Amino acid sequence: MAEGRITSPFGADTTALQVVEAIDLTGRRAIVTGGSSGIGVETARALSAAGAAVTLAVRDPATGHETAADITAATGNPVDVARLDIADLESIEAFVGGWRGALDILVANAGIMALPDLHRTAAGWELQFATNHLGHFHLTTGLHDALAAAGDARVVAVSSVGHIDGGVDFDDLMFERRPYDRWAAYGQSKTANILFGVEGSRRWAADGITINALNPGRIPATGLMRHLGSVPPAAAPGVASSTGVSVKTVEQGAATSVFLAVSPLVEGAGGRYFEDCNEAAPHQPGIRRGVAPYALDPDDAARLWRVSEELVAAARR
Repeated sequence: MAEGRITSPFGADTTALQVVEAIDLTGRRAIVTGGSSGIGVETARALSAAGAAVTLAVRDPATGHETAADITAATGNPVDVARLDIADLESIEAFVGGWRGALDILVANAGIMALPDLHRTAAGWELQFATNHLGHFHLTTGLHDALAAAGDARVVAVSSVGHIDGGVDFDDLMFERRPYDRWAAYGQSKTANILFGVEGSRRWAADGITINALNPGRIPATGLMRHLGSVPPAAAPGVASSTGVSVKTVEQGAATSVFLAVSPLVEGAGGRYFEDCNEAAPHQPGIRRGVAPYALDPDDAARLWRVSEELVAAARR
C-alpha cells in the first residue's frame, strides 16, 4: 500500500501517451466508458498503445467502431466495441451480462455536465447524478467478480474540480424539494465519484481492487462543454490560470486517467483523488483545484454506497 501523498514526474502538460511510454499492458484487459469521444478516446488510445486489449463501452456503436478503427490503425492492436448507455440500468446489465473473463482496468469516463434544465431517468433519478455516479456504481459493482478475478484490478473514476462546489445532499439527492441548479447537480455527482472510490477501495481491498478518482483539468475542446454555450477564453493549454485551473488539450486531459490505470506509483493505493498526475492537496478557498474534505469523508462514503445500493434495488423491483 502506498503511503503519504503520491507524486510523480508528470504534470499538467503530460500527455496520455507519455504516461505509457515505459508501460507494458500485454495480456491486460481494459474497459473505457464513453470511449468514443473526448478524453475517452485518448485514454483508450494510450492503453491500447501499451498493449492492453481495450473495449470501448459507448452509446453509439457506429461511432465506437470508427474510433476503434482509428485507434487500431495507430497502435496495431484490435479494439472491441460494446453498447452501453450508462444512464440506463437495463443497458448496464446487458453489458455486464455479456462480459466474460477477468477485467484489469475499468475507466469510468462517460459523463455529462451542467444540463440547463432538470432531466430525469426512467427511474426518476436526476440525470447528472444518474449518469455520472449511479450508472457507474451499478456497472462497477456488476463487474466486481471480473475485477476480482484479475487479482490487482484498478477502477478509475473521472471526477472534476467541480466537486468543490458542494457535497452530496443526502436529504434531496434528486432535486425533488430544492430548486434545480445545474452546477449543484454536477458538483454533487462529481463528489460522489470520489466518495465511491473511498468506500469501494475499503470494501474491496481484500479482492485486490482499488478505486481512485481524478480531475482531468479544463479541456475546452470536448463535447462535455456543449451545454455551456460560448466558453469563456482560457489560458493556453498546459498553463495553470490564476485560479489554479489546468487548461489542457484532450491528450493532456487523458493523462491522469491513464496514470491511475497503469502507473506502478499507484499500486495498492485506493480511495484517493488526483490532478495533473499527482495526488491532490487539500482544497484552499479561492483556488479551483485540490480536494474538498467532505469528498474523502469515510462516513459519507459508506452512506453513499448504502444509498446507491438502495436506489438501484428499488429501481429494479
